[in-house]
Amino acid sequence: MKERADVVVLGAGIVGVATAIHLQMRGRTVVLVDCRDPGEATSYGNAGVIEREGLVPVTVPRSLTKLVPFALNRKIAAHYRLVDLPRFAPWINALSRNSSPEAVDRYAAASNALSRESAREHHRLAGPAGIETLFRKTGWLRFYRTAESFAVAQASQLAQAKRFGLPFDILTADEACELEPHLTPEFHRAVLWPETESVASPSVVTKAYAERFVADGGAIEKTRARAIKPLQSGFEVETEGGTLHAGQVVVALGPWSMDLLRPLGYRFPLAPKRGYHRHYRPRGNASLGRPVVDMDNGFVITPMLDGIRLTTGIEFADRDAPPSPVQLNRAEPIARKLFPLGEPVEAEPWMGSRPCFPDSLPAIGQAPNHRGLWFNFGHGHLGFTQGPVCGRLMAELMTWTRPVVDPTPYSPERF
Repeated sequence: MKERADVVVLGAGIVGVATAIHLQMRGRTVVLVDCRDPGEATSYGNAGVIEREGLVPVTVPRSLTKLVPFALNRKIAAHYRLVDLPRFAPWINALSRNSSPEAVDRYAAASNALSRESAREHHRLAGPAGIETLFRKTGWLRFYRTAESFAVAQASQLAQAKRFGLPFDILTADEACELEPHLTPEFHRAVLWPETESVASPSVVTKAYAERFVADGGAIEKTRARAIKPLQSGFEVETEGGTLHAGQVVVALGPWSMDLLRPLGYRFPLAPKRGYHRHYRPRGNASLGRPVVDMDNGFVITPMLDGIRLTTGIEFADRDAPPSPVQLNRAEPIARKLFPLGEPVEAEPWMGSRPCFPDSLPAIGQAPNHRGLWFNFGHGHLGFTQGPVCGRLMAELMTWTRPVVDPTPYSPERF
């Protein structure tokens, strides 16, 4: 195989697929390359939420009292493999520096710019792909088990929402259970975010976008990229199936992006945050109409085509280490008290990795040292949310079109 294209996009997750579509819309011939089918890996295993209010990043607790349970590895929301912790220490230290109020304010402004366009850009792709019926405009519920945790939310998440004019409704436990009658009212307060949307399967959505890309003339090569070689004009991409030549290359491989960029001299602080999920059959006639987040324990339950999906928080572990679903095992009995989960659908839990920078923002822009090489990765917990709008932004930067948002906060040169 030796093919030519205007652009090779590496990565068939939601970010790569959306980038390929938006370049195709602008008249470019595009080859999408990944060793997995579209919509697998992280684009399969997330909570399927198009999050409007993601204005507060994951941060390191500022007080010793709140930090100790994490250090003792007792929390459900975050867990670490002791053997892997030393390699994460510099990254966690950088995350701590980005946990100041000033850093959170900067993040909120940059995240809001993308998230306010996210649902619109999803629907721009969903219509031609014929999958609008998979989208739910029901909002989602975040609930807080104690007055203390709700007070923290009021000072952070709700304060940022007011800053940017986002609507939300504060509900009592009984009011929340009027919306979701099969929840157990064992929490202090809930917040309904009405502008957040969700889908019945993030994988099916991503695959449908990819199918539309192919129907419109795009090409997908299912093969592993081994190396990117800069040429005097353009690039060669060596794959297990042969060589591709393109004028420009986009790296959108999520947690695998640095595998190809380190040989080119890049040392970005990208870390994998692993997560798990499992589907369960609901017991009896129990139903769930929207995603529900246990903010104190860091898990989500959400209705999917495959059942009720229970997703976990963060595991700090080597990307390729064997699964260690401690958090899922801890979360399941608590989730069962909250909602009548039945038997698991799968024999084993699913595991994936979120690609995260310590400032919680993606890298979107041209490579500092290689003209024509572009980056679109590091979307952390908001990859499914922001994939389409970041794909549009990437295509606009590459075609010298006025960008949908100011790209400055996401520039790779900030590292």
